[in-house]
Amino acid sequence: MSLTSGALEGHVAEVRERGFTVLEDVIEPALLDALADEVARLTALLGVVPAQNLFEGTRTTRIYNLLARGKVFEQVAEHGAVLPLVERVLDRGCLVSSLSSIAIAPGEVAQPLHADDQLLPLPRPHVPIVCNTMWAITEFTEENGATRVVPGSHTAAAPPEPFGDTPTVPALMKRGSVLVYNGSLWHGGGANRSSETRLGIAMNYCAGWIRQQENQQLGIPLEVARGFSPRLRKLAGFGLYKRLLGHIDKCSPEDLLDECPPRPIVGTIG
Repeated sequence: MSLTSGALEGHVAEVRERGFTVLEDVIEPALLDALADEVARLTALLGVVPAQNLFEGTRTTRIYNLLARGKVFEQVAEHGAVLPLVERVLDRGCLVSSLSSIAIAPGEVAQPLHADDQLLPLPRPHVPIVCNTMWAITEFTEENGATRVVPGSHTAAAPPEPFGDTPTVPALMKRGSVLVYNGSLWHGGGANRSSETRLGIAMNYCAGWIRQQENQQLGIPLEVARGFSPRLRKLAGFGLYKRLLGHIDKCSPEDLLDECPPRPIVGTIG
């Protein structure tokens, strides 16, 4: 599924004005089922257990580096209904910053409020440098821990107080919907007061000129990356930004990936 140009423009405007938008019913049921099955398989295979800190959650299980762990996750990174919006918030040179699953189990408390770009030492507000997405693999309700957001907070002059009393609203989503938001937006996972686990896929992107949250080039085995589509290779960082940043001896990293002779494409540097 893809967005019409009119719908895309509307969502771009919402991200610009509110800091977030929700793409409703854009993920195919078969893909949702495959993602849920693969997360369940990996959870058992890897023996994944909750962390021991409030930020990651003591009743929340997370699996990182998913592009290296299963072919189905490649469809998440370059989905036709989501990536075009991310490219409009950042630009087409954007990168995969991280790809992880987040399963909030019953009894989990609300995550501290934060902004995903708050570690970057830039004056605020600033141009978008991070654009993140949360895929609703299960329904997101106020009771089961839907992501809480603070509309308009992406224009604030500072990150939030993690344990303050800032009012939030839940980003309610039906299964198959996707929350897309500016990385400066104040947000956090909600408390799960239900009897079922809330499963989401956090597909996060950053501008092509800043460091990725997860080191994709070392985290993804080269034999796996060689099987990526041309677009996914660039998203993962096996390419150049503006035909310059990220080069190896004036060549694209794809030359090493493909084990082919060097093909210089970068002009004179310096």
